[in-house]
Amino acid sequence: MLSYIIRRLLLMIPTLIGTTLLVFLIMALSPGGLTASLKNTEGNLRPEERQKIEAYYRQRYGLDKPLWQQYARWLNQVSPIGFKTNEDGTFGRFAFKAPNLGESFIRKRPVVDVFKETIPITLLLNAISIPIIYSIAIVTGIYSAKKRGKSFDVTTNIIYLALWSLPVMWVGVMMLGYLCNRDKLEWFPTGGLHDTLADSMPFFAHWTTDGLQRGWLFDSMWHLVLPVICVSYAGFAFLAKLMRASVLENLNADFARTARAKGLPENQVLFRHVLSNSLLPLITVAAEILPGMLSGALITEVIFSINGMGRLMVDAIFMKDREIVMSETLIVGVIALVSLLITDVLYAVADPRVTYD
Repeated sequence: MLSYIIRRLLLMIPTLIGTTLLVFLIMALSPGGLTASLKNTEGNLRPEERQKIEAYYRQRYGLDKPLWQQYARWLNQVSPIGFKTNEDGTFGRFAFKAPNLGESFIRKRPVVDVFKETIPITLLLNAISIPIIYSIAIVTGIYSAKKRGKSFDVTTNIIYLALWSLPVMWVGVMMLGYLCNRDKLEWFPTGGLHDTLADSMPFFAHWTTDGLQRGWLFDSMWHLVLPVICVSYAGFAFLAKLMRASVLENLNADFARTARAKGLPENQVLFRHVLSNSLLPLITVAAEILPGMLSGALITEVIFSINGMGRLMVDAIFMKDREIVMSETLIVGVIALVSLLITDVLYAVADPRVTYD
């Protein structure tokens, strides 16, 4: 197992190079190039002023160099091993160094600072949504398979099919129109993650002469309810159906019939023998869900005015902000490859028949 993990880790390097190189070439060879968006941010200028600004940006960000040199410079910049860069821009000795994600073209800020503002928001949504998705999917999937054909199974199948069919954009707009509208119910805020006065609130809710006052924690939970629902409902609807089908398949497998023939009760057959094998499809799907959720639920972020990684990525693509696009591609690529590796390891844990020796 250890040798397999080491081989997979080493194979991540050429995979990441190929992925980032493809994204780099798409951006560099796109119509207008990278300097088109840089000039647009400077407003209305005379042609000679635009030429000077374009020349400045080309020199500052190395856009006047050949494409292979630009990519090699970026690769050296983000790599923990490479040539150290001197103050005059020349390369020094080859050694270990601190990776640098560069500076945003449009925001004129280090990419790390931009990510520090958006990554915690996306991680918070994922940390809440993923346990909800898998908890509901596993519990209801097992119970639906156990009660196959009964009222619970039929009802949940209809509900999950309906949830899977509802587009997130429509659900989010309906929530805003009815649950957040002051002319309707106004149960939840219209957007954001905090109230404008959240910084002055105490952490916990407390009683005052005016009644119960929500604190910072309750205010955050209140703002997160609708975005978490939008991110989660389609996920657990799909995984619950997948879990049900997997459990039903394994309940009729030879090893389950053998366990029943030995006199084991049905619950013991289900939870000791069938469940571990039924989790394999969910483990497979998890390798795709985690990187996708990190890149952000763009529609949810736009509807509820949340500045997460998904919205940041799309804005950077439209503005051709190369440093942010390349950095986020690198981060999502690393997480996707690590997720695939963890999935393979979990296969061996869940199913003793799987081995990598």
